[in-house]
Amino acid sequence: MTITQQPKITSFETRLFINGEFKDASDGGKFDLHSPATGEKFAEVAEASADDANAAVAAAKAAFPAWSALAPARRGSYLKKLADLIMESHAELAELEAMSMGRPVSHYVESYASAQALNHYAESGCQVLGTSSLNSPGFVNMTLRQPYGVVGAIIPWNVPVYFLISKAAPALIAGNTVVVKSSEKAPLTSAKVATLIQKAGFPPGVWNIISGHGQISGNVLSHHMDIRVISFTGSGRTGRLIQEASAKSNLKNVILELGGKSPAIIFPDANLEKAVQETRHSIQFNSGQVCVANSRIYVHESIAPQFIEQFRKSFSQIKSGDPLLPETNHGPQADAIQYKQVQSYIEEGKKVGKMVLGSEPSEHTKGYFIQPTVFVETPEDSKIMKEEIFGPVVNINTFTDEDDVIARANDTEYGLYASVYTRDISRALRVAKRLESGNVGVNCTSPTAAPDMPFGGYKASGTGREGWTVSIENYLEVKTVFIKIDDQ
Repeated sequence: MTITQQPKITSFETRLFINGEFKDASDGGKFDLHSPATGEKFAEVAEASADDANAAVAAAKAAFPAWSALAPARRGSYLKKLADLIMESHAELAELEAMSMGRPVSHYVESYASAQALNHYAESGCQVLGTSSLNSPGFVNMTLRQPYGVVGAIIPWNVPVYFLISKAAPALIAGNTVVVKSSEKAPLTSAKVATLIQKAGFPPGVWNIISGHGQISGNVLSHHMDIRVISFTGSGRTGRLIQEASAKSNLKNVILELGGKSPAIIFPDANLEKAVQETRHSIQFNSGQVCVANSRIYVHESIAPQFIEQFRKSFSQIKSGDPLLPETNHGPQADAIQYKQVQSYIEEGKKVGKMVLGSEPSEHTKGYFIQPTVFVETPEDSKIMKEEIFGPVVNINTFTDEDDVIARANDTEYGLYASVYTRDISRALRVAKRLESGNVGVNCTSPTAAPDMPFGGYKASGTGREGWTVSIENYLEVKTVFIKIDDQ
């Protein structure tokens, strides 16, 4: 099958957004974008140079005094305007994401989540409060919570608009200014949001968005002495490099949300149909290109035959194709690099496990499409059980003993998301307590989350937490003030 659908959008922004203006890279640098559905080049995007990254930081630094001096309600008014504009641009954002990284338009919900987050943070500025103390005789002491200054954010390509907003909005409402670097795999929606930022009237320099590769502009931001906080979502390898850069520069505060190898545990008393459908959705969503995808499923051996057959049948009934078509629910991998990486894991899995779905070739003659793939009886120490694949590939193994399956679920360097399915509430809470994971779903699985709950990982899945109730804290310094009261 050949993809023939043409996008409705014929022109879109591809330049850098620095100090309130769109501009080409200072050295004229560009990188190509290829359609993941066809493999064909369809755009050239500005590649931010080191000078451009420095200019973005300088603009943010210059804008910080005036922005931080505004009342929270005034800062929030800009966020509200942007929320409305993002909602108005839903269809265009969905199409741009489909064009650049293959996300089906039928599954695009980031605009709704992003607008909701903007409206929440717009009303949250007055929650930035300090404390006071009379516990030291002769003193009235207090704490002040103040913005750091310039915040850097490096966002991933799989859900870029949501991460752009979820990192920048709390930083901005707290009084910081920001520089965001989008991913070279999916820069178009970030550039579109930049046009909306300009339309919303944000003061120049408050919010800067640059595009390009990590080893150039990302490296500059990670080492920059004028960036006081950096938030990153992406691979463990890059997260470690950012942590090292912080140590070698100004010890900037670093928030990391990294990879996952998320387990789901299905006990005999689980709602089997629900467990099948939800775990299948978790690994299929965004073609498996999600850090919280439950790529390891452990099923009690007494129900394993039924579960595996139902899962295999459900996973095979996808509608793969042009992500611009509303009937498509399974798109391609984001680019050739992702495609080759996932294929290499599948070939490795064939050597060690038993494939029960995925051996048939793709029906598509072009693009980076990978069929949903299921392995069973995979050795726990194998590569595909240990490493993050980031594709529609799942391993289903069986268990009989609760202690044993918890040990196997925890036997990974990652700890981002885990799930347990059972009708026994005591068992559910017992298992949830023992799982080494920053997030645990009980009778639900990823991408289920709650915006008012902290989100983050154990172990190599990251440091720090993000979410409506905690993200603002990431972007505020705490200052203690000691006030001596003279005796009369």
